[in-house]
Amino acid sequence: MVIAAWPDAQPCAAAFREGRNEQQLVASDGAAGDGFGRSVSISGDTAVVGAYADDTPAGTDAGSAYVFVRSGTTWSEEQRLVAPDGGAEDFFGISVSVVGDTAVIGARLDDTAAGPDAGSAYVFARSGSTWTLQQKLLAADGAAGDSFGTSVSVDGDTLIVGAPVADTAGGVDAGAAYVFVRSGATWTEQQKLLPTDPRADEDFGFSASLSGDTVVVGAPSDDTTAGHNTGSAYVFVRSGTTWSLRQKLLASDAAVGDDFGFAVSASGDTVAVGAFAADPGATTDGGSAYVFVRSGATWTEQQKLLAADAASGDYFGFTVSVSGDALVAGALLADTAAGVDAGSAYVFARSGATWTEQRRLSAPDGAADDFFGSAVALAGDTVVAGAVGDDTLGGMNAGSAHVFRGRVPVELQSFSVE
Repeated sequence: MVIAAWPDAQPCAAAFREGRNEQQLVASDGAAGDGFGRSVSISGDTAVVGAYADDTPAGTDAGSAYVFVRSGTTWSEEQRLVAPDGGAEDFFGISVSVVGDTAVIGARLDDTAAGPDAGSAYVFARSGSTWTLQQKLLAADGAAGDSFGTSVSVDGDTLIVGAPVADTAGGVDAGAAYVFVRSGATWTEQQKLLPTDPRADEDFGFSASLSGDTVVVGAPSDDTTAGHNTGSAYVFVRSGTTWSLRQKLLASDAAVGDDFGFAVSASGDTVAVGAFAADPGATTDGGSAYVFVRSGATWTEQQKLLAADAASGDYFGFTVSVSGDALVAGALLADTAAGVDAGSAYVFARSGATWTEQRRLSAPDGAADDFFGSAVALAGDTVVAGAVGDDTLGGMNAGSAHVFRGRVPVELQSFSVE
């Protein structure tokens, strides 16, 4: 069939059929058990990779994050980011998000004045090729064990931070999310987001994604009418300086234990939600992902996505990233020719209202228990996929990330998919 090509500014997922593994990213000082690749984010020619279990002078598992920049087809490590006030087991780098010259790093187990494991997030700004801490963010009403910083997402001068273990009026560990806005170089908390139907142990804020004035927040442990831990996701929209809940998203075929909302991603009028523990077809925990689109003020499920070679225990949808008409979903426990739980990621393209799988991505040097797909990020014609369990020269489970780049046609008006 023949499909119209995407505009140059949009990701062309079909190009990944002829794409390539551009480079494997590793930390220059990587060591065993660093967890490098558990989180990834990309913006243009800049990528950030989190290493939440990195041992630093601040202590064991204090964590770090690495910034890489691309020149031509070569990626180079620009800087290693650490928390100036880091401590042991902060898990700095458990979540990362970058846009332009701004990077946000979550440290969900940071001990703050609010109490142990209250959590925090750090904003870094780049000038030239140097990244400097701009501000450490804390929840105004933070408390011990909130895990603020479990999820982060930045877009322009707005960012969101999830605190899925925060106790609210909904109950213990109901969860919350916080929006911050920047004026000059100062970030201020704009609003605390809560669902209108909060429940204990809902884990609201475990995942979050921001796109303009729209934010989607996942609550993978939400008990819905479909049963225990089916999961949900909430869409909020900003008008002026006020965020309002616009809609609660549920899978059309929700079932007990799906963990829908474990991963979320927003891009304009499109939202992707992962449900890694869903049991599609004859599989158990094969996983699935759902795409929702907005028309006016209403969000509707456009399509349920499944891996063409789905198998039990793959955890497809553990991670998702959508940009324009392209989407990538990670399946970190997929068995490949490289071995059991080597992991994979799947690229989908949208034509009209239909999404089609274009390519299965895997690490060229993959091996058993690499967990490739533990994190995914998509921007333009580039996909970054983390392999948190990869054994590298740094040691066992030091971790890595792989950059894939597709060929985006410049003047081609259409292309053939065989």
